[in-house]
Amino acid sequence: MNLDDNNLPPSDAARVTEPTPVPEPPSPRLETPITPGYLGPIDPLLPEDLRVPWGWGDLVLLVAVAISGTFVVSLLLIKGFTIAGVSFRQVQNIPGNRNLFLILNQALLSLVLLAYLAAQMRHSFHVPFWRTVGWRPLQTGQTPRAAAYMGLIFSGCLLAILVTLSSAAFKSNTKMPIEQFFQDRRSALLLMSLGVLLAPVLEETIFRGYLYPVVARSFGVNAGILVTGTLFGLLHASQLWGGWAQIALLVVVGIVFTYARARTHTVVASYLLHVSYNSFLFLGFLIASHGFRHFPAAQ
Repeated sequence: MNLDDNNLPPSDAARVTEPTPVPEPPSPRLETPITPGYLGPIDPLLPEDLRVPWGWGDLVLLVAVAISGTFVVSLLLIKGFTIAGVSFRQVQNIPGNRNLFLILNQALLSLVLLAYLAAQMRHSFHVPFWRTVGWRPLQTGQTPRAAAYMGLIFSGCLLAILVTLSSAAFKSNTKMPIEQFFQDRRSALLLMSLGVLLAPVLEETIFRGYLYPVVARSFGVNAGILVTGTLFGLLHASQLWGGWAQIALLVVVGIVFTYARARTHTVVASYLLHVSYNSFLFLGFLIASHGFRHFPAAQ
């Protein structure tokens, strides 16, 4: 016999029409965020600019790449000079050739290190290069963006003035190695180009973008500022050897650059300070040398 739903007893009809309850999916567990490529959890309370996917082992590897890169680039340059008809003895004994070799070596090594970091970000950590190493947009808040940028540029020039005056007050009688680049027009022009166009990009990327986050994450922001700034100054000690006051002043400059990066959470701020600082120093020498035609250091 055929029965439809209308003929069923009330209890049976309820069993037929009532939908079967669907179990709710389990609530997802809250886990500590992990940056891609970083081996371990990162404290979510850390500022975003310190949550980077590399650690101390990667810093050691970068140093190894820099040392081996210097050796390889030097060999390639020696080969290139030889092909151009300049022997290694001529590179060693002729100041103009030696200066050209050293500047080209530094420029090529800078490009090698930037390429290495870009490859590491892309292939090891799978993250964008520039933003991950600290080149984030400068957040100016209520301050107009143009005013914030000009303020950093002006601050870099002011810092250069203060360092120049302080350096003159503690002038060293020892001839520093960097002075050899201010003996001829070509060397001075090449050094100026390197110091304004390439060096600030590389040094800010490595020191304030790559080194600082690891130190600050491990020991705190204040320690990160002091350690990074000090290492920055000491890296240039070979150029200023014998000018101990000048080396100390450059350590202070490095600390100021790192403080700006820590305060703004972006390498853009320290870069603007750095490039304006270098530009002002070279502009001063350009004026003093009458357009690289008169070199006081040579006399």
